[in-house]
Amino acid sequence: MKLLISILFTVFALFGSSALRAQERKIIQYSGIVTTVGSGLPVGYVTVTNLSFRNEAFAANNEGYFSFVAHVGDTIRFTSVGFDPLVVTIPEVSGDKYTANIIMQNLVTELPMVTPYPWASIEEFNIAFMNLDVSEDNIVRVRRSLSYESLAAMAAVIPRDGNEMRSINNAQSFNTMNNKVINQRYANPLLNPFAWGSLIQQITKGSQSRKSSNY
Repeated sequence: MKLLISILFTVFALFGSSALRAQERKIIQYSGIVTTVGSGLPVGYVTVTNLSFRNEAFAANNEGYFSFVAHVGDTIRFTSVGFDPLVVTIPEVSGDKYTANIIMQNLVTELPMVTPYPWASIEEFNIAFMNLDVSEDNIVRVRRSLSYESLAAMAAVIPRDGNEMRSINNAQSFNTMNNKVINQRYANPLLNPFAWGSLIQQITKGSQSRKSSNY
């Protein structure tokens, strides 16, 4: 019975001392902004956990700002997807407010190298390898690829690039300008004085021929 009383007394003493220490710790308003290393851009929606007080969790806003009540000496952990976790301790301050500048390091994950293959399985690779035609050398394949038939087939399906279209447009514009000077079909005959003179001469000759026939 005495042993039980001693144990209960010790437990109550420990709880009382811890509660007394908790009351003695200074309460402050802990605020701050979470940014990234180097760029200084804000890290939004960071999870802020007070490890020293029942693991209370808070969340920063989209601009990385956070603010909550804590005690001096509390251990605070900052976590976010894509960043290394950061643990800080609230220092001793003179006032009842403290503003911290939290800088988090980007977490860079290097993935293993992946080599893609055009075959879905080793069986398909074996079939393609066994059906590979090695009877022709490189010179024969190049000649066949550069033949007139092959180039004509590729020209029919491959679209023209920007340089080629610009060259074609320039050539067409040049030909159109030349044809307007050489070919009279591109000129308006109503604006040509020589055409009007020729027309008047034809009308005059026609009138004179009709008069001579009447006589």
